Amino acid sequence: MKHITLLYPEGQCNLSTIACIVGTVEIFTRAAAYWVKQGNKEMYKLEIACTAPQKEYINHFVTLTPDTYIKDIAKTDLIIIPSAMPGERTPDREVMFDWISSQYKAGAEIASMCSGAFILAATGIMDGRSCSTHWSFEDRFRDMYPKVHLHSDKLITDEKGIYTNGGAYSFLNLVIYLVEKYYDRQTAIFCSKIFQIELDRNSQSAFAMFTGQKLHDDEMVQQAQAYIEKNIDEKISVEGLSSRFAVGRRNFDRRFIKATGNTPVEYAQRVKIESAKKALESTRKTVNEVMYEVGYADVKAFREVFKRITGLSPLEYKNKYNKEAAAID
Repeated sequence: MKHITLLYPEGQCNLSTIACIVGTVEIFTRAAAYWVKQGNKEMYKLEIACTAPQKEYINHFVTLTPDTYIKDIAKTDLIIIPSAMPGERTPDREVMFDWISSQYKAGAEIASMCSGAFILAATGIMDGRSCSTHWSFEDRFRDMYPKVHLHSDKLITDEKGIYTNGGAYSFLNLVIYLVEKYYDRQTAIFCSKIFQIELDRNSQSAFAMFTGQKLHDDEMVQQAQAYIEKNIDEKISVEGLSSRFAVGRRNFDRRFIKATGNTPVEYAQRVKIESAKKALESTRKTVNEVMYEVGYADVKAFREVFKRITGLSPLEYKNKYNKEAAAID
């Protein structure tokens, strides 16, 4: 029988950590029961493991008792890291990082949920590899782990035995994905129906709220960002911006990308689309009205940029998040 380890990262837990653990246990338990009912032999044993015996109350009313400790697990086949609050490196966490790394080198696969990606990245095994996490942690993650290829638009990444997923309760989609990997498609379909979890969802873009990457100290870039954000209705050219701040075009691009992770054009597009999203969510304006307000005159161009960033067309987005106004278009 193969082994699945569900980590309990003491000292980094919140209610999302508990939700990830409880949800994973419940779905894998139901998957195992369905698998056996179809005439198959039981395949996996799942255990919740921590690094040291601590009784930790989450939000003053929830506590969890692990099944075992990682030091007692010589070999596992899959490590699942739940959502966790990024924290300082401590001796207990170093033990956890080393254990995860050694198990991966020995052939274990690893799955991280939401901000559990910080624990996974801290091991060093994600350098040069693709990863996802909650979109709200994007700037902090890039700053802490610049060698990891972060794809904050993706709901799930799957690369060389490492699985990561986006934010919050989208961990349920990752669990269904793992059920299909570790059992079969039919078992995954059964679990998706029982727990009413959408199959094959692959993007979290529609949920992301762009706030601008401001965690840098380049004053010129900060001024350029402020100008872009205050002039959403304008068609902003990079040449115009660079000359406004008396910086050569090439140097302007280089500094902007280094500070924000986006080109000036990409940044302006994301600012405009974020403004368009808010208008589509909360007003009765038509898609065309919103398009003009954020500086677009070409319907095709606006639609293409909107869909690339959110995964939905403007009208699809409006229909999804503003039922009252959707009928107008």
